Amino acid sequence: MNQPIFTPVTMDSFLRQIDALSAALKASGWRPDYLVGIGRGGLVPATYLSHATDLPMLSVDMSAKLPDFGEALLAKLAVRAAAGEKLLFIDDINDSGRTINAVRDAMQGAEAARFAVLMDNIRSAAKVDYRAETIDRAVTKDWFVFPWEAVASRESMVADWSAVPERTQ
Repeated sequence: MNQPIFTPVTMDSFLRQIDALSAALKASGWRPDYLVGIGRGGLVPATYLSHATDLPMLSVDMSAKLPDFGEALLAKLAVRAAAGEKLLFIDDINDSGRTINAVRDAMQGAEAARFAVLMDNIRSAAKVDYRAETIDRAVTKDWFVFPWEAVASRESMVADWSAVPERTQ
């Protein structure tokens, strides 16, 4: 297996990404009722975007794989979306598309659910509505270390990096 290239995302870069998402959301004319941070990587961006847009924030946890904090909450949000509440789900990166597609599937095709990410892989299996930046995983294999990940151990980051084989090849 190759070794990862860790590329830090500075706080200034992160704040520019939040500004870009906020501007894109405003320019679209669509205003969600709630922002929904997708845990773990989307929680900090959702918090910042909530402050930047003055929109309330909710959260779901897809990383711990505990149904009460992931699937059960998504089911409740799907009911709200089906009733017409507009939800903007936020994650740090749309890489393979697995997380975004899992959330989209849980929303059962609700048109009131949209997706925003800081970084969007153009080769992802999932499509998002808003992005601050695009990357191409055929070219860029770097593991982007966002400010909230900078305290993680190297071993933890390597494990996350290697969890999705298409990201590392």
